[in-house]
Amino acid sequence: MPKKDFYEFCDIIEKLRAPGGCPWDREQTHESLKKHLIEEAYEVADAIEEGKSMDIADELGDVLLQVVMHAQIGKEEGTFDINDVTDLVSRKCK
Repeated sequence: MPKKDFYEFCDIIEKLRAPGGCPWDREQTHESLKKHLIEEAYEVADAIEEGKSMDIADELGDVLLQVVMHAQIGKEEGTFDINDVTDLVSRKCK
């Protein structure tokens, strides 16, 4: 199966939140997802402690899903989108 790039992944999340998408994803808010983001961060830390590279990658993917989901919610609310997220973090790296 061909690998998905970042923006294809963002499109998948957008479709999940769209009418006709996943009911669970559509009802999520920043507040309702907060606990999931924290849980996923702990799972990354556990994978790092275990030293299993593919487990780390898998758990980072779950964190990325949370980030993209929050960005999609922001886009729907008209407050920010994934490009704002990547722009702001890029500015910190300079």
